[in-house]
Amino acid sequence: MEEIAAMATATRAISPEVSIQPELLDKHYNRKHGKNSYYGQK
Repeated sequence: MEEIAAMATATRAISPEVSIQPELLDKHYNRKHGKNSYYGQK
């Protein structure tokens, strides 16, 4: 997890305009917290 955070920080430092697509954020958030969640414990 720390390595991924370091890569994200380096990416933002090199290219601040980089962003994650809102659809991708929603997909990963909703798979655990959404109405039809399918990841993690209930």
